[in-house]
Amino acid sequence: MTRARKVSPLEARLFLRRAHLVDAPARDVGSVLAHHGYVQIDPINVCGRMHDHILRNRVAGYVEGGLMRHLHSGENGRRLAAEERTALEHHLPSTNVLAAFPLEAWPHLHAAMRARALRQGAWSGRLTPRERELARRILDAIGSSGALGPEAFADERKGRRVWGAASLAKATLQKLFFHGRVLIAGRPGNRRLYDLPERVLPAAVLAERERPADETARWLAIIRLRQHRLVALRRAELALVEDLVQAVAVDGCPTLHCLREDLHRLESAQGEARAAEPLLLAPLDPLVYDRRVTRQLWGFDYAWEAYVPAPRRKRGFYALPILAGTELVGHVDVKAERKLGCLRVVSRRVRRGQKTAPAILRLAGFLGLKAG
Repeated sequence: MTRARKVSPLEARLFLRRAHLVDAPARDVGSVLAHHGYVQIDPINVCGRMHDHILRNRVAGYVEGGLMRHLHSGENGRRLAAEERTALEHHLPSTNVLAAFPLEAWPHLHAAMRARALRQGAWSGRLTPRERELARRILDAIGSSGALGPEAFADERKGRRVWGAASLAKATLQKLFFHGRVLIAGRPGNRRLYDLPERVLPAAVLAERERPADETARWLAIIRLRQHRLVALRRAELALVEDLVQAVAVDGCPTLHCLREDLHRLESAQGEARAAEPLLLAPLDPLVYDRRVTRQLWGFDYAWEAYVPAPRRKRGFYALPILAGTELVGHVDVKAERKLGCLRVVSRRVRRGQKTAPAILRLAGFLGLKAG
């Protein structure tokens, strides 16, 4: 293992801007998926969805809804055939994080799918007796009719309460998806349509063998590095990827690691910080996702509070961090009032002297709204 490369906090922050494609956005969604390993998907739409916030700062000319078009329909709106697909939706192994992955991820997802199907769990675990009975009918119907959503099944029974009330059909389909027996084939109006894997993924992808546990563990460590670009690796992770990484020493931080393929970005971060317009980041943007590193490297303590009870929120339901040059300078909680055609500022907390209006105006324009 080579010696840690010592860099200043400023150089590390400049490196992260470059490595996260903020300074030079990619040409398309597929390039970002390849670069970052995956993009997290979240259905909440207060001022745009999580994945759109992540991608609008990383893809040149990105348009709202671009990820779902890339996954399922292309630019012409027609649902993609299996052989046309280049990415899929599924859950990151060992987590409940739903993400868009390049197709190369598929062989690494099998072990997690199989494990979920065997363990207990109301949301993703094994099917209950009544879910098994309904699953047979669901799979037969999808096999005969093609992609279907839970509303296609006339069954008034309720599923176990997980993240709100759900019909038994919806709960069963969700488990079948977690287990890999159906996949998301489309999202008209963000409503999931499920189909059999052989009608969603190319035949060559489905034919890929399940990867051994050690290969999948290495893949997970690599995509963690791709996702965040500067990472505090656990000892077991480092052992898996030692041949691919460079240790980085930054004052005030634990030892961090980056991919050696990123070293040119680290070397180009030796110059002065250039002026950059402020950006509103996604609440779960990969640049700020690791709260400990964000706090130590950027001096910015941030947590997403959408699922925090209202009385305990400190920042707001959907507060967006503000990146200004090499500083994280605060956050602004905004809400899209679609019927009124405006983007309303609910609250903001910003360092003195920092302007947020340009970033809010750009977000409003992205959403097709006026800043209210």
